[in-house]
Amino acid sequence: VQLQASGGGAVQPGDSLRLSCAASGHTYSSRPTAWFRQAPGKEREFLAAIGWSGGPKLYASSVKGRFTISRHGAGDTVYLQMNSLRPEDSADYYCAASGTSYSGDYLPSETYQYDYWGQGTQVTVSS
Repeated sequence: VQLQASGGGAVQPGDSLRLSCAASGHTYSSRPTAWFRQAPGKEREFLAAIGWSGGPKLYASSVKGRFTISRHGAGDTVYLQMNSLRPEDSADYYCAASGTSYSGDYLPSETYQYDYWGQGTQVTVSS
């Protein structure tokens, strides 16, 4: 599975961005997919995850209500809609897919639980 993240950029506080994560090589719609971010000098932080076929969903408390994760159609593209962006949201954003299918509504949120990673896309929020 190859993941390609895109959509980052430089915006002002309060603006919105939509990140995309496109998969190739193997369908991953049946596996959890997540977004993480990493700011300079900080650990990689879980943001949101989505299960197969678009549900269930899990959000970190730091972004719940502002960020929305979704899948498109057949599931090989996952989006992260980011609204009301703040300077502290500035980071490199990564998408990741798990190689494990989980039962029920459980979604992993740790970096070690994800096997495939895209390259980062940079988000800068500044006035």
